[in-house]
Amino acid sequence: MENNTDTDDPLSYGVFAFNIAGTLSAFYISIFVLLILFLFLSSLFSTVETLFSSQTNSNQKNDLRPSLSLPPFINHLFSKSKHLLAVLLLANYLLTIAITILIIYAVWYTQSSYEIGLLAKIVLIFIISFVVIFFEEVLPKIYKWNASPVDKATSYIILLACCLLFPFVWLLLKITHYIEASLHKKGYKISADELTHVLETDTSSTTENEKQFLQGIVNFSTIASKQIMRPRLDITAFPMELDFHELMDKINKSGYSRIPIYNDTIDEIAGILYIKDLLPYLDKDEYFNWKHFLRTPYFITENKRIDDLLYDFQIRRVHIAIVVDEYGGTSGLITMEDIIEEILGDIQDEFDEEEKSFTQIDTNTYVFESKTLLNDFFKILEIDSEIFDEVRGDSESLGGLLLELFTRLPQTGEKIRYKDWTFSVLSADTKRIKRVKVTIEST
Repeated sequence: MENNTDTDDPLSYGVFAFNIAGTLSAFYISIFVLLILFLFLSSLFSTVETLFSSQTNSNQKNDLRPSLSLPPFINHLFSKSKHLLAVLLLANYLLTIAITILIIYAVWYTQSSYEIGLLAKIVLIFIISFVVIFFEEVLPKIYKWNASPVDKATSYIILLACCLLFPFVWLLLKITHYIEASLHKKGYKISADELTHVLETDTSSTTENEKQFLQGIVNFSTIASKQIMRPRLDITAFPMELDFHELMDKINKSGYSRIPIYNDTIDEIAGILYIKDLLPYLDKDEYFNWKHFLRTPYFITENKRIDDLLYDFQIRRVHIAIVVDEYGGTSGLITMEDIIEEILGDIQDEFDEEEKSFTQIDTNTYVFESKTLLNDFFKILEIDSEIFDEVRGDSESLGGLLLELFTRLPQTGEKIRYKDWTFSVLSADTKRIKRVKVTIEST
């Protein structure tokens, strides 16, 4: 009697093998399709993020809004730089994780179905890693986009990612904001008075020049233009009615590269003449019209802080300002060099004449020009400016201080004492004090 079994039927073996092959093919096709999709999305997000970052680093406008007509809520999304960047980075990281999981699962599935060697595993992992890095990192960063890759389809893909990742992005931004706020709170604020006290009591190896430099930085934002300006009587300015030859003669004698020009009096400054503008016309006759080279003067008030003035100089690209008083008259003149000298000290170039505003007679006796600024007077004698706050009033020069002390214009030979200092008028006329002797009284 013949024994027939299903397992001996060749057709059964064929059907079983075909089913197994179909199952494996469908699995690998699904894995392959998902990998291609994830790689495409990851490459897309990396490209948009790279373009966005390059615009940020080059100080361009961070605007990736498509040129196509899109709903307002999408355009609003692309204008929110922090939110958009967080979505792109988070989506890219999640896609990288998904790709890694798919690869691990595929290798594990293959290992359970077929016995593959260690070398084959290494080669497989190397090839897949190369493909992932190439599509996710290399290609988006080296491809030169001629136009923004953000088209209409891409916009909706990013919008979908924003909707799906909104809770996570919101949480990440909140945590980031909290960390930034915590770091800012740890900053220690110190006043100018505290810094001054530290410099005065410093016993380290800091030199006197370094201390003066740091003190100049500390006081920089507290100094008004009136305190360092060149007073009205010391301004070199020329009238409008000069002909070209007369003007050049006065310019040669003055030695300045920028000269204020006035109409009738110095209170009516018409413009600032830059000598470099006249250099191509030195061979012209006396009737040459030099007045159209005048530049618009920059007027400031006496109480304008010099840190703000320095910023204005940089923005306006000017180096000189006319200081006016409350009545609109010319009070003085201030230059970029005057401001810088408040930090660095006096700057002497090869054209400057050495000019001392004081002479030291002995340890306790000095002779000053009355036009010496009080700031310089305090530095020379190494005294605290607050000592004279009660009597100085609005004066900014030593002569002004004496007018406040005498309450009138003193005559030559008159003396007055204030605390530990005696002021003697050595020279004066009917208009102003010229020279003053300052004696430090022994206590």
